[in-house]
Amino acid sequence: MNWPLLSVVTFLPLVGALTLLFTGSDEAASSRRARYTALWTTLVTFAVSILIPMNFTMAEPGFQLVESHAWMGGLATYKLGVDGISMPLVMLTTFLMPICILASWHVDKRVREYMIAFLVLETLMIGVFVALDLVLFYVLFEAGLIPMFLIIGIWGGPRRVYASFKFFLYTLLGSVLMLLAIIAMYWHAGTTDIATLLSTPNAFPADMQKWLWLAFFASFAVKMPMWPVHTWLPDAHVEAPTAGSVILAAILLKMGGYGFLRFSLPMFPDASLYFQNFVYVLSVVAIVYTSLVALMQEDMKKLIAYSSVAHMGFVTMGIFSLTRQGIDGAMFQMISHGLVSGALFLCVGVVYDRMHTREIAAYGGLVNRMPLYAAVFMLFTMANVGLPGSSGFVGEFLTLLGTFQNNTWVAFIASTGVILSAGYALWLYRRVVFGKLEKSTLTWMPDMTPRELATLAPLVVLTLFFGVYPAPILDTVAASVEGLLKSVQVAAAHLDTITLTMK
Repeated sequence: MNWPLLSVVTFLPLVGALTLLFTGSDEAASSRRARYTALWTTLVTFAVSILIPMNFTMAEPGFQLVESHAWMGGLATYKLGVDGISMPLVMLTTFLMPICILASWHVDKRVREYMIAFLVLETLMIGVFVALDLVLFYVLFEAGLIPMFLIIGIWGGPRRVYASFKFFLYTLLGSVLMLLAIIAMYWHAGTTDIATLLSTPNAFPADMQKWLWLAFFASFAVKMPMWPVHTWLPDAHVEAPTAGSVILAAILLKMGGYGFLRFSLPMFPDASLYFQNFVYVLSVVAIVYTSLVALMQEDMKKLIAYSSVAHMGFVTMGIFSLTRQGIDGAMFQMISHGLVSGALFLCVGVVYDRMHTREIAAYGGLVNRMPLYAAVFMLFTMANVGLPGSSGFVGEFLTLLGTFQNNTWVAFIASTGVILSAGYALWLYRRVVFGKLEKSTLTWMPDMTPRELATLAPLVVLTLFFGVYPAPILDTVAASVEGLLKSVQVAAAHLDTITLTMK
């Protein structure tokens, strides 16, 4: 294309945010204008982003739609591009943002500032996935903390200040080490261009790779989050507004998995092989331990938050299985989890808007008053469990299959997480939806409104579509995953040669 498509998609939400910034001060008119401006901005951004897959060649493993301009006096480059790994995540981001704006229609406090925060956050999230310069990536990666910090801290629940600071400090401290690693990489390689570093086999010595890998791991592990640095996530989810929880689970967590695929495996392949078993242990513990913790929760949001940690365990396990099926499954699981977990938080938001409580014990028998809600909630509960025919099944099955080829014990222990997920998900559903409608506070509960249906209907369609026909995602990532595995295989052969020489 002759025009900067990626820049347009990235900065369109920012244009909408600036438009809102200079609107009138009349509260009622400003709030109405803010809602519609944010909605139309995100819808237009999604419509324009559809041009990305339309101009994307699936058989090409390299970066496409590349834009490059000098930046920071030549120290770094403003460089954007997408490949099969980043493009699905960009589309997930632009797809979910209009849904989040619709889900926030009832917000009545500082509406203009709320919408500005979400629009700025969208620009930063898209920027992370399309950035092809280490400095640009780091700036966007860290800047995304600010709007989410404000969303939780201003529009969150009773403990919002505690949760927002915990979220900010955990993720910021983890990323300080990544900044030091980026500086070391520039000193060694003389460039911060991601494409150049990826195209240079063994760009860093094996010993240096281990330190760089650990530095990047500290940031991405917190962002996902992996056990044991996951404790910020349940608090952030519980206190965040509904749309904030959706973005947190569906997009921000995926930046960790994207970072492993973009940096850890291809740039530090020797270290990735060296630390493979270490990641396996953390992933298995996350899957089993957080699933057991989820069984003990009395808050719906907190249960789904621990469920997210367990599902991200499947992602890291699949990525570091270093097999085609494992990485394919990890990518698919990230997209599927974005749809399913986002939908589950929206489902919690539906009843919270009516009852203003997330306590599981406060509900029961909702199927008698909200049959449509019960059906939608059931669909996403089954997808979260990994029922065949839903998108949740494909990702978990592929990650387990890829890991089984590499380590049968890890795959066996991780598979118990599938059983545990059925336990906590169905336990939640039974207590909220089934049974007699005995609580008088629930007798007036109306079923889902047209706006709530509009937010969940697209997610229902995609969850079923990708569950039956996963090819669009798997075909998109295929060439990029193949190129990624080749770089790791070259590193493995290099290590074997060194070992034989030493012997």
